[in-house]
Amino acid sequence: MADPASTIAVHTLVDALRSNCERPFSDAHAMPPGVYTSAEFLSLEERAIFAREWQCVGRASALQAPGDYLTAQIGAQPIVVLRDEQMQLKAMSNVCLHRMSVLLEGRGNVRRIVCPYHAWNYSLDGALKGAPLMERQAGFCKESYMLPAVRCEEWQGWIYVTLDDNAPPVQQQLAELSELIGAYGMADYIETFYEEHVWDTNWKILAENFMESYHLPMLHRATVGPHSKLEEMECPPGYPAFNYHWITKEASLPIGNAHPDNTRLTGHWRKTTALLAIYPTHLVTLTPGYFWYLALQPRGVGHVHIRFGGGLAPEFISDPEANAHMTTLKKLLDEVNAEDKRGVQAVFRGVHAPLAKPGHLSHLERPNYDFARYLAAKVAQH
Repeated sequence: MADPASTIAVHTLVDALRSNCERPFSDAHAMPPGVYTSAEFLSLEERAIFAREWQCVGRASALQAPGDYLTAQIGAQPIVVLRDEQMQLKAMSNVCLHRMSVLLEGRGNVRRIVCPYHAWNYSLDGALKGAPLMERQAGFCKESYMLPAVRCEEWQGWIYVTLDDNAPPVQQQLAELSELIGAYGMADYIETFYEEHVWDTNWKILAENFMESYHLPMLHRATVGPHSKLEEMECPPGYPAFNYHWITKEASLPIGNAHPDNTRLTGHWRKTTALLAIYPTHLVTLTPGYFWYLALQPRGVGHVHIRFGGGLAPEFISDPEANAHMTTLKKLLDEVNAEDKRGVQAVFRGVHAPLAKPGHLSHLERPNYDFARYLAAKVAQH
């Protein structure tokens, strides 16, 4: 039974968030501290957002052969996404139908999904194929067991999953974004690295950090800060399912601009980087030559699980210099991530302070304002 005091507190938080979001952007403030620190508010997010929204779990190009799989979690639900025998993407519950052990971990390739506990095993379509010694039980019928399917769709080369049977298709929700970035041909970019991390911060603090470039000159003063011209950045109003901002610049690495063989992009688009925040937790830096991304999953209020990956546009995949450039870029991204980690963990410590108070947003934090409005709209429905 819910604690009445907690219920009142979370309603007060939701009201404060909504009130803040009703201000015009010119008078907008950062979100209230409790939005980041309240376990009850996270529970509300899990019901209103994570149990309902589409979430990115990686690149389709990471699953190249029948039996290739990756694992993820939506709230408390472990899932597996794999290529079936027909090379179709399929997502299903990653929990055995016997004594409910998690089945697969990490990424890999299997011909059968074998439970590590009692060796019940399933085909790539989720049907139970083997259950040792169970024929002795008269009530057991192998054919009645099938791992529950999870909705899975591909958009621009990304794999999205949701537990909500009624969620509108990803293509529909991101139709405006498809138009905005269509010329990049992101679906054909190839992932060349992938890692997973856990940081000591709230998922929203990390998401907001990605969305704005206002922090670049200071937090990243040892890396990309000196090259970041804030006056060249455009932060247009966002859309219901995403926000974005642009920067047009001559890249320090050749892979930051369009390859000479790239005929998709013309004019200023050949050196324009798009920073995309696809709600709730998919964050993409898309350049004409490479991309990198974060896909976030809350692990309680104070920890966030991060899928971190990146790769190259198709023209650079076959370029003999591309590997050297990607190695240089990855080293830079690791340094930038280390700076971001220090920054977002410091913010998480700060939002717990009794005297913490959110201030006005800058014009470069328009995406944060739009993100807050998205959150407010979702949690207010519950």
